[in-house]
Amino acid sequence: MDLTTAIVILSASLTHSGNMSGPMLIDEVHARTEVRWESNSKWPDDSRPTIWIGTEKELSVLPKSRVNGAAHLKVSGLPEGYRVAVMNDVRAPTVLVIGHDERGALYGVGQLLRRMRMTSGKITVADDLDITTAPHLPLRGHQLGYRRTPNSYDAWNVDRWEQYYRDLIVFGANAIELIPPESDRKSKDSTGPIENVLFPLPEQEMMEKMSALADKYDLDVWLWAPAILGDYSDEAVVLKALAKADGEFRSMKRLDDVFVPGGDPGYTDPADLMPFLKRLTTLLRKSHPQARMWVSPQGFGDKWLNDFLTILQDDNPDWLGGVVYGPGVHMTLKELRQRVPARYPIRSYPDICHNFQCQYPVANWDRAYAVTEGREPINPRPLAYAQIFQFELPDIQGVLTYSEGCTDDVNKAIWSALAWNPDTPVIDILRDYSRYFIGDEFADDFAQGTFALERNWQGPLTSNRGVQTTLEQFQAMERRASPKLLRNWRFEQGLYRAYYDAFVQRRLQDETELEREALDRLREAPAIGVATAIKEATAMLARAENEPMATGWRKRIFELGDNLFHDIGLQLSVEKYHAKMINRGANLDMIDFPLNNARWLRARFTEILKLPNESSRLQALRGVVEWTNPGAGGFYDDLGDIANEPHLVRDPDFVAKDPGVLHSPADDYELIKDKQFYRDHPYRTSWLSRVSTLHGTPLKMRYSDLDSSASYRVRVVYASDWDDPVPELRLTTDDGREIHPFLDRPIPNAPLEFAVPPASTADGELELILNRKSSDHGNGRGTQLAEIWLLKESP
Repeated sequence: MDLTTAIVILSASLTHSGNMSGPMLIDEVHARTEVRWESNSKWPDDSRPTIWIGTEKELSVLPKSRVNGAAHLKVSGLPEGYRVAVMNDVRAPTVLVIGHDERGALYGVGQLLRRMRMTSGKITVADDLDITTAPHLPLRGHQLGYRRTPNSYDAWNVDRWEQYYRDLIVFGANAIELIPPESDRKSKDSTGPIENVLFPLPEQEMMEKMSALADKYDLDVWLWAPAILGDYSDEAVVLKALAKADGEFRSMKRLDDVFVPGGDPGYTDPADLMPFLKRLTTLLRKSHPQARMWVSPQGFGDKWLNDFLTILQDDNPDWLGGVVYGPGVHMTLKELRQRVPARYPIRSYPDICHNFQCQYPVANWDRAYAVTEGREPINPRPLAYAQIFQFELPDIQGVLTYSEGCTDDVNKAIWSALAWNPDTPVIDILRDYSRYFIGDEFADDFAQGTFALERNWQGPLTSNRGVQTTLEQFQAMERRASPKLLRNWRFEQGLYRAYYDAFVQRRLQDETELEREALDRLREAPAIGVATAIKEATAMLARAENEPMATGWRKRIFELGDNLFHDIGLQLSVEKYHAKMINRGANLDMIDFPLNNARWLRARFTEILKLPNESSRLQALRGVVEWTNPGAGGFYDDLGDIANEPHLVRDPDFVAKDPGVLHSPADDYELIKDKQFYRDHPYRTSWLSRVSTLHGTPLKMRYSDLDSSASYRVRVVYASDWDDPVPELRLTTDDGREIHPFLDRPIPNAPLEFAVPPASTADGELELILNRKSSDHGNGRGTQLAEIWLLKESP
């Protein structure tokens, strides 16, 4: 059906969100086609195509000549439900967008926008279109924090926010979560506005405008309000917090719910937090009588978590609206649902923007990606998050995601669409996304390309042949793209990732080979001398910098990074685009991060050449060259290198059973915060990754077919973020024997070596168990192992 000349009729009875459905439809069609539809309140007398938007209660009064049989159409009777139907047995082409309520009409328009084929000067829709639907979950939203931390939001003005609200609505979102001013403060004593050259408006003013804008579209408004002002057992602190919150509450035109995390940040004892929240709820309802208070047990250790659940079970607080399950909760969602009284709904707060040191880390991710693209890159993960959504679905009554900018835009669409209809095939969501945001010509190509970007991150990078294919697919789209599409920020993000992935792979392959050649030359030191071997090996390693690879790709990456900053405010560099820090998505600053051990080798070369004689230099050089060699009958694991951790104990199906790795070991990586790190810390690449467990889960290594008559020693390198303290660690065997008592890891990293009790290997088997000291609260990390050797001692 050709709708190019259509007229839009918006029911006069629509007053709130429904009243925005007509303007949104007309504006979004115009943006994609340059066709601006006429809007009217009366049906035309001619045969022009017509799109009517209203609610089901008005069907009976529509003109029968234009909508014959419409009065008998059934619409989902659930809140926000709708029907979008093409009427074929009438004298003029007609499309009905029928909401059960006004919100339903708005979401029906979103469905129509996803279904239409829009090109320059042309709009069509399938003449058999007839969709009746209603949302599965009543809450479907995303956190949109206008503050210094995010990788893009802090650069957005009001018009950009309105456009993004519309984009989210089209895929079914009905809520946004705002963040109050000064939430980025590290010190409770800091005062005054946060300085940020990117802010178009002060934080407080923008929060007020974002609240009013959400009300314009009838989106629920949440406020994320951490308790970060100090000790909440202190009445003076409580009064200060209440006064601050009262001003924030009163300033917002709309506020439906307030969410106070128990930790991350804050970490407040529930014995103090819950009485404070009761008083805060009373205050909230003075300015917003229907608003609800929510709380999460994030960062609670075992004692605090049990205390929190006891309060819910015994005190049964009637002021509490519900419980939030988010990053850092020390039990699974299913366990929490079983422990929280049924009267309290649970809202999911999934972290969809981070790759590691997060709630749902990328599984089977190569270390080279982690140290270049980092924790918060452009990260479409459609299949992974669809699986995680289904994992959470039985135990939640709504979802509102944690986001730090637009790099997770695809993921927002996935969570919104599945929260509306959990049975929707992921490929259909991606095709809708691609058709609507990229263009009808690229609907399948960009959707498949998004899948390909996710596959780029699966498994060892050096051997992943799909990475080059993914780039070629995106380059083919790039060649076909119009100048307008080449400045479409969503298209640019896909291109950026494809180029970046391929560039990292090419560098990794090249630098790995250069290190292999350098080590081969060092092995010739007994014949050619240590100094000569080191000189020649150093020259080989320097080729990575002196003869760089794929310079054309690198140039294109920087061009795209510049475009993305100007087009959407995406801050891919601290130095160029004012990102808060490298690990907030600024991976342009890490694009040349060394992917081999060149810096560590050069540092060791300097130390070796200072030794007093050739014999000692040769011995030291042998230790460098044979670093990973466990000797005859020995074993070596590089934890965090997904291709080199064969003795790690974990369920091969842990991704499906335990996506939050609460009870499974997870590959983990260095959180590099600034470029000075790798200038000052000549770490081995093996120290930039490790395996980590959470919340007291032991980390286990298992060995079999050992020589039962031999003695063994274990050598370990414990690691965590280079400036991060680590709880004391203790290593034991599965038969209860201690390898070493609780101890602190060396800083900087260094191997530690211990004897293995002979009785523990007498049966030819050995299981090593690493535990950390418990903590009352926090993120639960600390059991982190970077390298381990099991060394067989010579007779």
